[in-house]
Amino acid sequence: MDTETESGEVVDWEMEEEDEGKGDGLECDYSAYTLFHAGQTGAPCLSFDILRDSLGDNRTCDTPATCYFAAGTQAARTHVNNLMLLKVRNLRKIKQDESDEEESDEELEEESELPVVEAALIKHNGCVNRLRVTSLNEVPIAATWSELGEVSIWDLSRAADAVNDKAALEAFNRTADSEKPLFTFKGHSNEGFALDWSQAMPGTLASGDCAANIHIWKPNEGGTWQIDTRPYTGHSASVEDIQWSPNEPHVFSSCSVDKSIRVWDDRVAPSEACMLTAANAHSSDINVIHWNHNEPFLVSGGDDGKVFIWDLRQFQQGKPVAALEYHNGPVTTVEWHPADSSVLASADDNQILQWDLAVERDADNEDGKNSEEGLPHQLLFVHKGQQEIKELHWHAQIPGLVISTSHTGFNIFKTIST
Repeated sequence: MDTETESGEVVDWEMEEEDEGKGDGLECDYSAYTLFHAGQTGAPCLSFDILRDSLGDNRTCDTPATCYFAAGTQAARTHVNNLMLLKVRNLRKIKQDESDEEESDEELEEESELPVVEAALIKHNGCVNRLRVTSLNEVPIAATWSELGEVSIWDLSRAADAVNDKAALEAFNRTADSEKPLFTFKGHSNEGFALDWSQAMPGTLASGDCAANIHIWKPNEGGTWQIDTRPYTGHSASVEDIQWSPNEPHVFSSCSVDKSIRVWDDRVAPSEACMLTAANAHSSDINVIHWNHNEPFLVSGGDDGKVFIWDLRQFQQGKPVAALEYHNGPVTTVEWHPADSSVLASADDNQILQWDLAVERDADNEDGKNSEEGLPHQLLFVHKGQQEIKELHWHAQIPGLVISTSHTGFNIFKTIST
């Protein structure tokens, strides 16, 4: 369906039907998907994050799925960018056989088989380099990195309410210009991309910039944040990603164009806070890292096309415990499955790979590859169809569901493997 908002932003969401763009010798087999939908916005949204909702945990796709997520646009003109809160509902499973088509005519009349999208838009100053969401005192909050060198924090509660009520949504989009950030920090000396909220310390934020500086934000009362003007320094080039430990308060990691990964403790003075360093962790720029929620492992992806697994108990040795190799270009996004500690997903420019580290290597194949297909044994799934993929996230409340974004739009999918 096409939905045009008051700001002129167009949202087009439908089930993916074509095989175009899924080439490279691999044929798209929709029987390998439980659910697969694609959508586009008027301007590309190259960073997004999934909001936790009140619809319950461990949801299956047996009934139509609903997802809430926030995204930031990268429009050609700086002054027409938006922070968007999207609700996409009626995401139905792929019909695999005739038994899946036994819905009555009355049921089909009551609810279209097409997805439905509601979008609440907030004007944003400059393109959104990166966006991350959290919940603070049960209020949905977003942090955005602007190309103009500003980091802003937004209250998304009105937008979240609006996408659940048609009249409220129309009123919200008419008055979107009145929505202003709760707080804006202009102390970075350059624009940046690294941004992450702490799960262990609600309201605590880390932001890193292209000038190699990291700042830590601590929440105050009244919707403000205290930010130490002394940056955390140690990297010698742009900080590309930051990740807080999901379990250990005060500990976070960072990766950089300088090829290193560092682990920090924010209880220590910024000049002395770096506890561990893996220098030359990749052979070129390190773009992304992600912390395993259940085990002491970190995953990293770089311009060298490699995905490395790091055991933090052996981190100081500077060597990964596993290397996953099948990407054909720079790795742009990596993320562990939120519940299954052995499963992760990674992406390069045009493919998303799902991996399972629990798959044991065949003793007869020392290179770790399937002798018939030349594929790594730990490779679960290859998803294609998007171009210039930038981010992916697993849905924490719908196990196995992945949302990804690229220059050609969003994909929402769940494979039979996960």
